[in-house]
Amino acid sequence: MINEDKPQLIDLPKIEDNRGNLTFIENSRHIPFDIKRVYYLYDVPGGESRGGHAHKELRQYIIAASGSFDVILDDGKNKTTFSLNRSYYGLYIPKMTWRELENFSSGSVCLVLASEYYDPSDYYYTYEDFLKAVNERDSNSIS
Repeated sequence: MINEDKPQLIDLPKIEDNRGNLTFIENSRHIPFDIKRVYYLYDVPGGESRGGHAHKELRQYIIAASGSFDVILDDGKNKTTFSLNRSYYGLYIPKMTWRELENFSSGSVCLVLASEYYDPSDYYYTYEDFLKAVNERDSNSIS
C-alpha cells in the first residue's frame, strides 16, 4: 500500500527475457496518480545539480532510466537521500517536498512522471518560501 503523503521507493513490474528486460508503468496501478506530464533530464554536466524547488500540489515519480543520481528530499523538518540506479523502480515524491538532484553519473537519464500539467504558480522556488508555507500549514493543522 502506498502512503501518498510519504516519499518512498516503488518497484515496477520487471519482465525478464534473455533478449533484454522490459518494465512498464500503468496509470494509478503502479503509481498513486494519473500521469499528466512526462519529462526527462539528460546531459547533466558533472558536479551540477537539478531541482532546487518544491510543488504545492504536484506529485512526481522519478526513475533513473539510465545511469544513476541521488535525490535529496526535505519535508521542512527532515532530509532523506535516495540513490536511484535501476530502471525497474522509482521514487514517489508527494506534494510539499523540497527536492534536489545531484551526483549524476555520465550518460544518466532522469525520467519524471508528474501528476499535473506544468504550472509555474505551483512552485516554491526558494527554500525560505517553502519553509514558510510548511510552518503555516503545520500551525494551521494544530489550531
